[in-house]
Amino acid sequence: MAIVVSVLKEEKPHEKRVAIDPDVTKRLIKAGAKVLVERGAGVKSYYSDAAYEQAGAELVDRTKALSEGTVIAVVNRPSDETLKALTSGQVLIGLLNALIDPDKMQQLAAQKVSALSFELLPRTISRAQTMDVLSSQSSVAGYKAALVASDLYPKYFPMMITAAGTVKPAKVLVLGTGVAGLQAIGTAKRLGAVVSGYDVRPASKGEVESLGATFLTSSVSNGAGSGGYARALTAEETEKQQEELAGFIAENDVIITTAQVPGHKPPLMVPATSVDNAKPGTVFIDLAASDLGGNVAGSQPFETVTTDKQVMVVGASNLASELPHSASQLFAKNVQAVINAMLDDDGNIAIDPTDDVFSGLTATTAGEIVNARLREALNLQPLTKPEPASTADEPAETKGAE
Repeated sequence: MAIVVSVLKEEKPHEKRVAIDPDVTKRLIKAGAKVLVERGAGVKSYYSDAAYEQAGAELVDRTKALSEGTVIAVVNRPSDETLKALTSGQVLIGLLNALIDPDKMQQLAAQKVSALSFELLPRTISRAQTMDVLSSQSSVAGYKAALVASDLYPKYFPMMITAAGTVKPAKVLVLGTGVAGLQAIGTAKRLGAVVSGYDVRPASKGEVESLGATFLTSSVSNGAGSGGYARALTAEETEKQQEELAGFIAENDVIITTAQVPGHKPPLMVPATSVDNAKPGTVFIDLAASDLGGNVAGSQPFETVTTDKQVMVVGASNLASELPHSASQLFAKNVQAVINAMLDDDGNIAIDPTDDVFSGLTATTAGEIVNARLREALNLQPLTKPEPASTADEPAETKGAE
């Protein structure tokens, strides 16, 4: 493996994760890579600079990390200034929001930078499971969502039998039972709550019930989309969904919402009327809260809003970052899996956009937008024929790297 992997310090104010931890650093170096870590990159994740040095990494400033890295590993898409510093042949890996900000991908294509955006990964392919950042981070977020809810909820989660009387258990409703939802269900059950799960994908029923929760059947016939994601619902389906959920919400004490469709505005599952009709002390945890909107009316990213009726709406935009040590461990292993998969037998980068995994994961390579969904978002014609496998050139500064 004759590549240089650079780990950048995250720039977003609410981000505490790091793309590669010391353990994966050690593994990459053992496989023959050189690893450069921007000083302080892992501090918020409780990984010290000394831990990276002990793993064999070289601590550098941002300029050197960018100029010498063959592969640039990030959690979130870096700033425009950082993107402009990337050069032909480099590979950028992370959550790049390719479908939400496709113009940034066009910029990287013009710079002949290969951009691998985790949101584009085809999740139903078994080979892709070890690379699935959305699943690994959603699992962390779902777990944390139940803990945040139990902390804010002004009553016990489990049933409590005391000399002074019996306290009923909390009733928790989880809307959207993908990876995050199932983890939230499992955690809430372990905390002693009575839990229900709702999803527009019929296949979720068995998974929900296997965790000891009740599955609430949706009137939406089938909300499953392609690639392992839920599809965007029509306006009519959304209205029908909101109506049937209104009764469920009013009966529950905690509502955790997890429904997201990559590249699209999150579906509004809980309208303002449902928030207004909730009992005082009800807690809404909106994992889909973002600048594009959220699943719960009134939710604001990174804020907890308390209504006049004492209902709490938590804009839980990046809960995985609230368990940064564990989340970074999982993220790093996903990145390592991608790096291993894109190397040829000689240890050089060889991104094949016709490969069933990389055709989805890769936004740009060799100066071309190659992802079909991204091309559609940019109103570009579909590629008429498969692109040949391409090898990203090493930056001149990296020649001779171990």
